Amino acid sequence: MNVRATAASVIFQVVDQGQSLSNVLPAAQQQIKPRDHALLQEICYGVLRFLPRLESIANELMDKPLKGKQRVFHHLILVGIYQLSFMRIPPHAAVGETVEGTKGLKGPRLRGLINAVLRSYQRDQEALDLKATSHNAGKYGHPSWLLKLLQSAYPDSWQQIVEANNTKAPMWLRVNRQHHTRDEYQQLLNAEEIATETHPTAPDALKLLSPCDVLKLPGFEQGWVSVQDAAAQLSVEYLQPKSGELILDCCAAPGGKTAHILERTPGCQVVAIDCDENRLKRVHENLERLNLQAEIVCGDARYPEQWWSSEKFDRILLDAPCSATGVIRRHPDIKWLRRADDITALTQLQAEIFDAMWLQLKSGGTMVYATCSITPQENRDQVTAFLQRTADATLIDSELANPGHQILPGEQDMDGFYYAVLAKKS
Repeated sequence: MNVRATAASVIFQVVDQGQSLSNVLPAAQQQIKPRDHALLQEICYGVLRFLPRLESIANELMDKPLKGKQRVFHHLILVGIYQLSFMRIPPHAAVGETVEGTKGLKGPRLRGLINAVLRSYQRDQEALDLKATSHNAGKYGHPSWLLKLLQSAYPDSWQQIVEANNTKAPMWLRVNRQHHTRDEYQQLLNAEEIATETHPTAPDALKLLSPCDVLKLPGFEQGWVSVQDAAAQLSVEYLQPKSGELILDCCAAPGGKTAHILERTPGCQVVAIDCDENRLKRVHENLERLNLQAEIVCGDARYPEQWWSSEKFDRILLDAPCSATGVIRRHPDIKWLRRADDITALTQLQAEIFDAMWLQLKSGGTMVYATCSITPQENRDQVTAFLQRTADATLIDSELANPGHQILPGEQDMDGFYYAVLAKKS
């Protein structure tokens, strides 16, 4: 399958059919040569990052939009414009290969149209780019509801957040202390000429200065190291697990935080629960590679009585289902899959899980409420409301006026994350 045709098909499934990029892309990569996997990913991520800008250019160059069964060819045009605008592929190759993609998509009679549109863009690129970025959607690459939310919540830093969201995320590693210290593993990477930087507050984290295939990482298959953003690694610093404790990782899939707790705290017992059976397979796979043991349960966190009848937990990491607005740089499709009313539904769900999990926490125990979101409704406001209705909850390590710790996308090159630490009064 032609890579450009495959990319157009992926983008069509995400934008027009509402499917997740992380579900669609791996299946699409199976249809092309392994050497083209990185190119496919670059095109798909790039088009989704700058979608309104590319749409604006395409609409300007066409007399009437492509509809119905021809919609995938609209996305093929976006693929072509993205290459010409953002990639170093020689223009003749970008146009030629994109036009060739009409064959794989069974639309050879559209070759002429797609060729004409891309040639027109080449001729008038400067003027078309200027016009496409003259409005907020094209300039910032975010849907209007999300842009307004960011401007309201972060009046002084929304532009930095938008810029970070539209930038490629770095590759962060989590070193497994069961095998090496971070500094020891950094030396192993140095020997392989893989350059890294440490993180000031995530003591197991190393940032690769240039991403690489995980199989090139020393001991990856033996569990010496995992890929995980530094912000997600901070969960264990807030949780502070101790040996001998019973710990719940709630909404645990794909299992990175479960594994980190076990790597850091031999002798603790971890229960990992998630309601998605398919995503729990990833937890099993991750723990197996790392040679770690946890009790894995499929269940709804709102109804613990359906899946837990044993003693209460010493510590709970509640990694709540959220809008994922903090990880847009890793998942640009979030911008186009989320809707404004999703936030209201998510905050209701989070509150129900929060209350149910609090009842599973021992007196004197610690709960860490976490999201990979940056909306105040899901974070600061959620914790404030919980404290107001929960008499035996105390906030640790932050002020009641502004509870918790909000990490913004790009801060110390991390994803956007939120943490609040709560103690249950004895």
